[in-house]
Amino acid sequence: MASATVPLLDDDTIPFGEEDDMRDPSRAGQKYTHPYVTFFHLFFRGAAIVIYMFCGWFSDSFITSFVFVVLFLSADFWTVKNISGRLLVGLRWWNYVDDDGVSHWVFESKNSRVNKNEQRIFWLGLILCPVFWSLFFLFALFGLKFKWLLLVMIAIALNAANLYGYVKCNYGASKDLNSAATDFVKTQLFKNAVDIMTRPSGAPPPTNVRPTGVV
Repeated sequence: MASATVPLLDDDTIPFGEEDDMRDPSRAGQKYTHPYVTFFHLFFRGAAIVIYMFCGWFSDSFITSFVFVVLFLSADFWTVKNISGRLLVGLRWWNYVDDDGVSHWVFESKNSRVNKNEQRIFWLGLILCPVFWSLFFLFALFGLKFKWLLLVMIAIALNAANLYGYVKCNYGASKDLNSAATDFVKTQLFKNAVDIMTRPSGAPPPTNVRPTGVV
């Protein structure tokens, strides 16, 4: 979480955490509170994958394909980092350099009303796309397509940066991710033990147990 000495972003038109005050009341109760943001959260990263897979059908030029994929990847990185993460799940990560020239990374999380449908789409898009690029990396590596390997590595770096940043925001900046995972497992084991101890004798075990957390 950000400390009190963290400076405001220069482009922070709406202070972080006050987006709910600017929400359109007419969208209350609708399935998607931010439909356009949700669309572009998936559009840019999806378009980059589609262009990478089918660019050979439209052009034989590697440079043209490279430029278009990188453009969509860059648009996706900026959109996810600065807009969709903030509006869809109430998370933000960023960096600033203090007066001594020291770089600081800030991971923020706000308590706000989050649309469950938008939250699910946000995390699915954030997690699944790096999986696709990892598969493309293996195909390019074993296919000895080294020029495409460079492009895939750029895509993995940009996607992984946002994924790591938002996972760090979600679990807390001061908490190690391995520790968070360990605490999660301990919590689930404790809950299961309590359920077993408090379950009436002869009652069948629950069949719809699901872990709590981000879906």
